[in-house]
Amino acid sequence: MNEKYQFLTHAPVHRVIGAMAIPTIISMLLTSVYNLVDTFFVGQIDTQSTAAVGIVFSVMFFIQAFSFFFGNGSGNYISRQLGAQKTEDAETMASTGLFYTLAFSILTMLLVLLFLEPISILLGSTPTILPYTRQYLDISLLGTPFIMGTFCINNQMRFQGFAKYSVYGVVGGSIINCLLDPLFIFGFSMGVGGAALASVVGQFCGFVILLVMSRKEGVIHYSYRKISFEGRFVKEIIAGGTPSISRQGLASLSTIALNSVAGNYGDAAIAAMSIVTRIGMFIFSVIIGLGQGFQPMCGFCYGAKLYDRVKAGFWFATKIGTVFLLFWSAILIVFSKEAIALFRNDPDVIAIGIPALRYQMIVFPACSFMLMANMMMQTCRKTIRANILAASRQGLFFIPLIIILPHCFGLLGVEICQAVSDLISLVVTIPIVWTAFKEMNNFNR
Repeated sequence: MNEKYQFLTHAPVHRVIGAMAIPTIISMLLTSVYNLVDTFFVGQIDTQSTAAVGIVFSVMFFIQAFSFFFGNGSGNYISRQLGAQKTEDAETMASTGLFYTLAFSILTMLLVLLFLEPISILLGSTPTILPYTRQYLDISLLGTPFIMGTFCINNQMRFQGFAKYSVYGVVGGSIINCLLDPLFIFGFSMGVGGAALASVVGQFCGFVILLVMSRKEGVIHYSYRKISFEGRFVKEIIAGGTPSISRQGLASLSTIALNSVAGNYGDAAIAAMSIVTRIGMFIFSVIIGLGQGFQPMCGFCYGAKLYDRVKAGFWFATKIGTVFLLFWSAILIVFSKEAIALFRNDPDVIAIGIPALRYQMIVFPACSFMLMANMMMQTCRKTIRANILAASRQGLFFIPLIIILPHCFGLLGVEICQAVSDLISLVVTIPIVWTAFKEMNNFNR
């Protein structure tokens, strides 16, 4: 651990972020890949099944949000304590965070299964989509403890600086899911239920792999003896994890609102917006991985009071992410028709998806700056500012806009909603970053 401390706090910034980010980018990409694989294979069935996967995605987003709530909440604290060389507290937090994650996951699974049909309707299922949504959601929920446990351990390992180990479970689970999808959907003629079952099996395998990785030398080991119910640990999880709820939990609510409003324009609109969302998330997963690579260095250096190094890491990650998003935005603006048709070759779906994808890509490059700012605030325990930034892009502004814009502009309002929300969020982010850097400058005096 001392060697890891020296690397994160003294090695060149580009080398540290590269070493931390590459495994996490792979992890995030493969998480998005299995979402895209589900969309691709299910898209070969019919439009209703494609729409159902998009609707259930909001539930999976909710589950993932709480996975990151516990994983990031405990992980941020772990990295700061390791940076301050307080190892015992870090070890206690690791086991405590995982325990709360698994307890919450089981409770969530049972509650949603109990109210499956009303929740499916609430999520935006139309009468024609509802049977497919119920089938997909019913099976998908069985993997809740495994996916939440996987993401909690993944994030805790990442914050310890063991990004390579953290990626194994996600990679293994995603590969298994991708291999099983066509077998279950077409080979066993299970349809949309086969896609859900493939995900559950992949999630279980990923969780087991990460438990094995947690026994590696140097990694904090889990033990029931280290579980603590002290209020200070709960407080730290809440402080460090609420930005993840704001970022991804509100994204889940935004997806529900989007599906509900898009449903007014038919099943094709829900399917089109689902595809656009998946494409955007797939590309953005690289930026999330890059930001997650920045976070361990940020936490260790902030704990060690190396504030100039925190700022250097922030700007390095922001620049790399912006260039990456500029490249893919240009590609998808030019080839938007082909990108939509890859998942569902339906003229109505393509007609709605093309403008929605193009509008989103225009503002997309600015999202690198916004995400890095959010992750820096979260890791440095600037809870209020982190929550404002986390909530802005896909919640604070998106939800009111998805209600107002379609009322004013019809279907166009649905298509431009994310782009308008991103633009407003950028304006909010700039002064928040400026004040944070000003505070760090004062700390150095």
